[in-house]
Amino acid sequence: MKLKFPLKFSYLLFALLFLTNLSAQIFVPVKWSSRVEKGSNNEVTLVMEGKIEEGWHVYSQFTPEDGPLPIVIDYKNQKGNYTLIGKTSESKTHREFNKDFGVDEVFFEEIVVLKQKIKVLNISLAKINATVDYQVCKDRCVNDTKDFTFDVPKMSLEKSEAPAGANSTVAVVDSTANLQESVLPDTIKKTEVKATENPGNSKSGQKKEKQSLWTIFIGTLLAGFLSTITPCVFPMIPMTVSFFIKQSGTKAKGKFNAFFYGFCIIAIYVLISLPFHIFESLNPDMFSEISTNVYLNLFFFVIFVVFAISFFGAFEITMPNWLASKADNASNSGGLFGIFFMALTLIIVSFSCTGPALGLVLGSVLSTDGGATILTIAMLGFGLGLAFPFIGLALFPGLMTNLPKSGGWLNTVKVVFGFIELALAFKFISNADLVLDTHLLEREVFLAIWIAIFGLLALYLFGKISLPHDSKQDHISVGRMLLGLVSLAFTIYMIPGLWGAPLKLISAFPPPPNYSESPEGVGATSGPSASGTKEVLPPGAVYGPHHIVSFEDYATGLAYAKKVNKPVFLDFTGKACVNCRKTENNVWSDPRVLEILKNDVVLISLFCDLRIELPENEKFISKSTGSAITNVGQKWSEFERERYQSNARPYYVLLDQNENSLNEPMAYEPDVEVYYKWLKESVSRFKK
Repeated sequence: MKLKFPLKFSYLLFALLFLTNLSAQIFVPVKWSSRVEKGSNNEVTLVMEGKIEEGWHVYSQFTPEDGPLPIVIDYKNQKGNYTLIGKTSESKTHREFNKDFGVDEVFFEEIVVLKQKIKVLNISLAKINATVDYQVCKDRCVNDTKDFTFDVPKMSLEKSEAPAGANSTVAVVDSTANLQESVLPDTIKKTEVKATENPGNSKSGQKKEKQSLWTIFIGTLLAGFLSTITPCVFPMIPMTVSFFIKQSGTKAKGKFNAFFYGFCIIAIYVLISLPFHIFESLNPDMFSEISTNVYLNLFFFVIFVVFAISFFGAFEITMPNWLASKADNASNSGGLFGIFFMALTLIIVSFSCTGPALGLVLGSVLSTDGGATILTIAMLGFGLGLAFPFIGLALFPGLMTNLPKSGGWLNTVKVVFGFIELALAFKFISNADLVLDTHLLEREVFLAIWIAIFGLLALYLFGKISLPHDSKQDHISVGRMLLGLVSLAFTIYMIPGLWGAPLKLISAFPPPPNYSESPEGVGATSGPSASGTKEVLPPGAVYGPHHIVSFEDYATGLAYAKKVNKPVFLDFTGKACVNCRKTENNVWSDPRVLEILKNDVVLISLFCDLRIELPENEKFISKSTGSAITNVGQKWSEFERERYQSNARPYYVLLDQNENSLNEPMAYEPDVEVYYKWLKESVSRFKK
């Protein structure tokens, strides 16, 4: 018996030591706590905070695949009671390369804070349950789960009601901070645009904007002036000027009446643009939406084709006779009131000739995101161009003797306008195709159509083909021959574009080179596939213009920029953006600029007109505009507006890896030297 007791005691002692050792292997390196932060409009924020023991790491939700296990958060009892606003945000994380996994780890040290904003839909909701699965590692790893129960503060019925017409899954954005949670991963902080020494940049921006406005004004002024040399307007010029000079009693009064007549023409066209200012005040993104709206672009295509056919002489587009009659009757009342209606009568009667040109101005401006101010400037230019001959000849009536006589040449001018109108019509259908990404009108097809149109125009000007209202002639004039040579040269210039030539002169019109049957050009000897081996792109990357590796998602591109330690080149662009294509084809193609874009930065192109539907849980309503954000293009437009207070396209921003601006953002800049200097200066600041 004496021998058995010590043996039992030994067994007991061994068991106690074993259990003690076992308990020492149960690690709990994270101590969790939670709280609820009350917001407005029945919104609350669930906060989960963990204190991490020294040396241990908890891995972020955004840890790359094939690495350590990321945090996974499951929100319980959600359906019908509350909806999540965006994704769960995180506190500061660290990033290091793990040679065992071959990826960058994203992890927390010392503390981890997770925040999830929610909108309560059921005011009787008392508690919200959530579970966090996570991995924490040191020299070993522990997988653990933590359950949370949140007490929901009382809500009012009035505030809990969703906005009218809004889906219950649509979140409400009431600030830039909310936007970053709804639109982008929450590790992405709001950009701090630092004041940097960049002398003269704001002045150059103002100068560039003024140059752009002057370009629009001069272009529409020329369009209005060319409209006067059409069969509907040109014969009216000497008749109208003579009427004012002879019927006004004195030359001074005649000149004043003619001047007022011209002023009325200008005023009427400007008045056409005024309603758009009201529409724009109700919806600041109206012009941007018009420029990328598929149905409106198709509508403009049909209108331009109809106008072109009318210019060819198949039929005439006229305003209703009753409208012309009323305006003409009102013009007989005399005085300034009568002169105003004389101007209105001219505009109505000559609509068959000026209408297509006016449609060209309206369509071109409305298909940009320039705003109502740009439209007013365009209409001012068009009206002034149309009124200029009436005013000029009234002030200097002696010049009327030098005017050419009306004749068949007026119809030739009209037909030339018809060819140009037909060519520009295909820009609108191309916009629709680019936005829908159907690839029905790729670059080669578009160029083939233009080559055919301007080739036919050359044949017409050389007299090889004729149309119904053309006069018979045995020779062509010198001017007609020279214009035919220009059309022929332009046709020949476009032909190499079928095999990949950049065609910088018309870069704004055809689809970009990468939107084609042969993105690298027929028989390319360079590019990703020229060597016969396929280049491996980073995950989430695509080839952009000039084979630049680019990302079309902000979070993915930012993560890659941090991985390769390069600045972010943020490109707010559009599938149907004219100035974006001009920049890509004329500026990015410069060897110095292209070298930086390919080697020194990470390009993130955010298409603000992409009509791809967002998942239900990513849709939200912006309080800045009151509009529902339901597709990818709206998401990036909202991001640009909220973060950079801009809705321009193109719009370029260079960021460091903390998302701070390296330089002042840049809008459209056609000057290669200015663009290169801005790009080089920004990259230099990042390296410093």
